[in-house]
Amino acid sequence: MAVTSARERIILAAEQLIAERGPAVPLRDIAASAEQRNNSAVQYHFGSRDGLIEAVVEHRLVTLEIRRLELLAEQAGTGETNVHDLLEALVIPMLELGERHGIHHYARFLEQIHTHPAVTDAANLASAQRTSVRVIMQQLDRELADLPKRLRLRRLRALPTVLFALLADHERAVEAGKVAVGDVAAWGEIVDMLAGVLTAPVVERAPIR
Repeated sequence: MAVTSARERIILAAEQLIAERGPAVPLRDIAASAEQRNNSAVQYHFGSRDGLIEAVVEHRLVTLEIRRLELLAEQAGTGETNVHDLLEALVIPMLELGERHGIHHYARFLEQIHTHPAVTDAANLASAQRTSVRVIMQQLDRELADLPKRLRLRRLRALPTVLFALLADHERAVEAGKVAVGDVAAWGEIVDMLAGVLTAPVVERAPIR
């Protein structure tokens, strides 16, 4: 789809430059990349750097939300789900961004901003744009009920950080020609690794003296 507005051009430029150079990339560089002659274009459209980062996240949420809800509906039709199924509903739409939509910087963008409130604030899950993520996290919590609550919560909180890192590595491998963008075996390995993070057995350790 053609980019038709200055606002969207800035969002796409920010996604790529933050992915490549980090969240502190000068706003004037983002404006220039978006072919905006006015260096204050970012402030005009988004108010601040934080507002721009939030806008990039929101720009991708609609596509991800629709696809995740589709996958959750398909899983519901089978009558049962497990940790792998739920992780597939969470992860596959993000991997499909490259294959289906030609979006090749979003995972690295997320890796760069993984501590930003746009992706870490628990209040975000109350958003209608994140219904699918809220459902997935709630169901994962139930699937991991055999784990001690404190450990279960710690693993679920760590999930986005690990997810963003693995997806960013995949994006870099695709860019380098080491992995095909639609390599479903590679996608499955990412899901397997995430499942391992969540379901690893608890090992009793002697206290450090």
